[in-house]
Amino acid sequence: MSDSDETLVKRVQEGDREAFRQLVERYQRRLFSVAYGMLRNREDSMDVVQESFVKVYRHIDSFLGTSSFYTWAYRICVNLCIDQLRKRARRQQVDYDDAMQRSEEVDGDDNIMPSTLGVNPAKVYQRKELLEQLSAAMEALSEKHRSIIILREVQGLSYTEIAEILEISKGTVMSRLHHARQNLQKSLEEYLGGKLNLD
Repeated sequence: MSDSDETLVKRVQEGDREAFRQLVERYQRRLFSVAYGMLRNREDSMDVVQESFVKVYRHIDSFLGTSSFYTWAYRICVNLCIDQLRKRARRQQVDYDDAMQRSEEVDGDDNIMPSTLGVNPAKVYQRKELLEQLSAAMEALSEKHRSIIILREVQGLSYTEIAEILEISKGTVMSRLHHARQNLQKSLEEYLGGKLNLD
């Protein structure tokens, strides 16, 4: 029978690298699933999972066991995914700005876009604006509401699974999800013309 997470964590805190390897083997697929669900890119997801385990190892001494090891590691992974998504949004802004600058430098008719750009600035702008609105709406949510939305809507986890991960009751999960959806809907209604229904 394999050791419990608590036993492995204690062993890691005492310097046992083999115990850490066992934790990695136990949870790397689950964390990859979380990362891939949020990032939708295999390489970025693998990088985030690796970085998550590096952070886990560096900060294992600060883990007090007030939550499960998986919940703690999951939170680290989700936070790194959010950071990665923010980096992507900034890169997309830079790509859009570069495309617009190059299009302004093209000689001739102002309505002709250079064929080398391969982008539709209007679509890029609309997508960027939607991502900014969604990002702002998610940022406006409390941490508990944001995590519920990510677990349910991004990860597709059941109420029972969410309750287990967050160590709250199923009823609390349902209540928080309802309030989180309402808050998101209010934040996005104006931008989307009142056509949004998240329930």
